Amino acid sequence: MKKLWYGGTIYTMGQEGETVEAVLVEDDRILATGSFAELCGQADERIDLQGAVMYPGFVDSHLHMISLGEKLVRLNLAKAGSAEEMLEMVKAAAKTVPADQWLFGEGWNENNMADQRIPTIEELDAIRKEPIFLTRVCRHVVLGNSAALAAGGITEESESPAGGEIGRNAEGKLNGLLYEKASELVTEVISRDGEAYIDTLTEELNLAVDTMLSYGLTGGHTEEMYYFGEFINPLTAYRRVIGEKHHFRVNLLRHNAVFEKMMKANVEFDEPFIEPGAMKIFTDGSLGGSTAALSEPYADQPDQKGLLIQTDEQLEELVKLARQYDEAVAVHMIGDAGAEQILNVIEKYQAPAGKRDRLIHGCVLREDLVERMAKLPVVVDVQPAFVPSDFPWVINRLGEERLALAYPWKTLLDRGIMCAGGTDAPIEDINPIASIYAAVERKKPNAEHNGYLPEQKLSRFEAVQMYTIGSAQAICKEHERGLIKTGYVADFSIFDRDLFAGTSEEMLEAKAVKTVVAGRIVFERA
Repeated sequence: MKKLWYGGTIYTMGQEGETVEAVLVEDDRILATGSFAELCGQADERIDLQGAVMYPGFVDSHLHMISLGEKLVRLNLAKAGSAEEMLEMVKAAAKTVPADQWLFGEGWNENNMADQRIPTIEELDAIRKEPIFLTRVCRHVVLGNSAALAAGGITEESESPAGGEIGRNAEGKLNGLLYEKASELVTEVISRDGEAYIDTLTEELNLAVDTMLSYGLTGGHTEEMYYFGEFINPLTAYRRVIGEKHHFRVNLLRHNAVFEKMMKANVEFDEPFIEPGAMKIFTDGSLGGSTAALSEPYADQPDQKGLLIQTDEQLEELVKLARQYDEAVAVHMIGDAGAEQILNVIEKYQAPAGKRDRLIHGCVLREDLVERMAKLPVVVDVQPAFVPSDFPWVINRLGEERLALAYPWKTLLDRGIMCAGGTDAPIEDINPIASIYAAVERKKPNAEHNGYLPEQKLSRFEAVQMYTIGSAQAICKEHERGLIKTGYVADFSIFDRDLFAGTSEEMLEAKAVKTVVAGRIVFERA
């Protein structure tokens, strides 16, 4: 059956301002674009946009979908305005969590607290003798009570593992904080098997997909094959949710710890809706947790340069392993030392033909690093919402001299480096409009200043491109996704207003009215 979409503004995203009057779709592909008059006679069905505005399908290029669903059902600490308020929220939640279950919380951020104080392990112990496990907004630091640390075998005598750190107070005593790989000492002992557990993952994933569709997202590149027990657990949830309930496109990055196991198992995917992705590797941590690896010390912590998760030798072996299986790598790199470490390796072992390596975040760079990136077949996976989240506190953390190439999205695009746009949800709001606003304005909504590092602002067209053609480029699918063009997939994000018209604040009011994947309407606002 051939369907004709018409009656609104239809942006092809091929060139700035380029629109077509109508789009003819057959099954899951765009058959033709042009005027209503020339196409209407070929249609079996006509779908009137009624003035709405259509774009190629928006795809979040980097997130953690099950974790997004998890955050939607767990204690949300993101709005805690002080350590005391955070403790009160935990105390209230503790009244409803059975004694035989862990109390999990998500999203605390001491930089948004008036006192910038992190609660102590003693304060958590006073609330509950059973385990409390609270994940920082960056997900690179956790805070646990004594029961949680004890469950992971962590004692006062414990030494920090490679690539991680066990936090201690001024007296050298455990303070409840676990950085990077140290948190795995605890997470690895939490029960993560059985049919009931997979059912929970399935419910959380369903919630995440429903939420993403409601924001106009037609897909996401997600990474979680390592965090939920055996990789078959989250993979089963994806097969149930995407294969049985939703039309939605996911690209599954595979953490280096499970990558070879998945390759040897000859895992079957359900393309083009569930696709295998690159090997995911971490070089460093986060700026908020002071674990992002910097080449020079933190301005506010002169004895701290962050953490490299892998040694140079370990990182090289991981990239070589990916290449043995003809696969690209997707590498978390926030600090310039982390970026330099991975560039040293992928310059030596470049991506296989037809694939691109993905450099994720790239928050702190240097001129020499940008020059090197421009010579490689890479896509930089950026999260514009990091700017309003991290500023102004990150200025003190980095110091003025490092800001020229901090969160430098415009510089990257101007140098011809492809950029894809995402949120790293649940770390940032999954709403793509909020990310587009952040890329364009580089400030919190309605803030009365010209944005942080305004020379790095993007145009709205550039920002939307990162969600459309940019996300397609990240997985080498730009020949069939990311544009409204003959032969391309019929994935559309349809909003109630023009994202290129009016003020940026007015753009923030935009709501998805329909989401279309492979020619099928999968979300429609009542």
